[in-house]
Amino acid sequence: MTIALVNGRVLTDNGFQGGFAVLVDGGTITGLALPSDPRVRAAERHDLGGRTLLPGFIDCQVNGGGGVLFNDAPTVDTIRRIGEAHAKFGTTGFLPTLISDDPGVMAKAIDAVNTAVEQGVPGVLGIHLEGPFIAPERKGVHDPAKFRVAGADDIAMVARRRGGVTLLTLAPERTPPEVLAQLVANGVIVAAGHTAADYDTTRHALASGVRGFTHLFNAMTPFTSREPGVVGAALEDAGSWCGLIVDGHHVHPASLRVAIAAKAREKMMLVTDAMPPVGSDNPSFVLKGETITVHDGACKTADGTIAGSALDMATAVRNSVHMVGVAYDEAARMASTYPATFLGLAATHGHIAAGYRADFVVMDETQHVVETWIGGTKVFG
Repeated sequence: MTIALVNGRVLTDNGFQGGFAVLVDGGTITGLALPSDPRVRAAERHDLGGRTLLPGFIDCQVNGGGGVLFNDAPTVDTIRRIGEAHAKFGTTGFLPTLISDDPGVMAKAIDAVNTAVEQGVPGVLGIHLEGPFIAPERKGVHDPAKFRVAGADDIAMVARRRGGVTLLTLAPERTPPEVLAQLVANGVIVAAGHTAADYDTTRHALASGVRGFTHLFNAMTPFTSREPGVVGAALEDAGSWCGLIVDGHHVHPASLRVAIAAKAREKMMLVTDAMPPVGSDNPSFVLKGETITVHDGACKTADGTIAGSALDMATAVRNSVHMVGVAYDEAARMASTYPATFLGLAATHGHIAAGYRADFVVMDETQHVVETWIGGTKVFG
């Protein structure tokens, strides 16, 4: 049965448009049509009540949610619970993210994501392995005892996917060029992060296939007058993408404004770096034996170190608009269209147009989520 989403303000590739119905059949958008179109009259109508219809949000960095952490239990059930928690905030596609861990845990996480993709767990698009091939100097809350230089066995394991995408965050200065080349040749999307690399090393890594930067500014060498660092290389490069944590804690709004102005258009994307408190009533969780607690909206260790975030994608969009000054339509694309392109999913995700997956977020006039749809099915609201 065709569904017609009517009476909404729709974000299309041409901006916000009203007066059109969005037709959905079998989980796919079949077209946008005028209310007088016979297909609309024959469809089951869903009235949006004048609210805004956006492409579903895609989050490339989700450590946890709903009270669970992927590292603690890398299972299909954990992935499902994380997805359900984030769907309440408009996330229709996500990468469960495993921070630096032992090879056995990594293997379990990869197998769990493969199975989740095969079973059609709503929203899961693949996996993000954040480490362990990263720099002790920029470790953040990662456990340096888990760090290592990638070898042949690691390449084989990381590339062992049966569906979905694999994103790997690594430190270019700790990755031999031949290893980086093999990862890219095996279809792994490589991002630089938790890195002490200098500008030249980062430029060489970009030329060798690095495609993005994990949480720009955080856990990487800064942009200075005589050493542009990783941040300078990232902002200068027109072909790569940068993830931004817009929670008011990880990066100052002024720094975000400067970065967005400097970077090539359509190359900035929102990420949450979310931890278990998102979608949960419990403000605390344990990470590698250390208790992390949300204080004033930030996840922090006892000594004040930031450890992931309590951010959801809907809040990231609102913050981008009200804290940073990004136009609403651009903020929405930073949460949907641009990450879809980064992940190689531009032909199927991130747009409200014929032929695309029917993944939607319905937001009210205050930019809060009212409904979330994944594959043509309403999963929240």
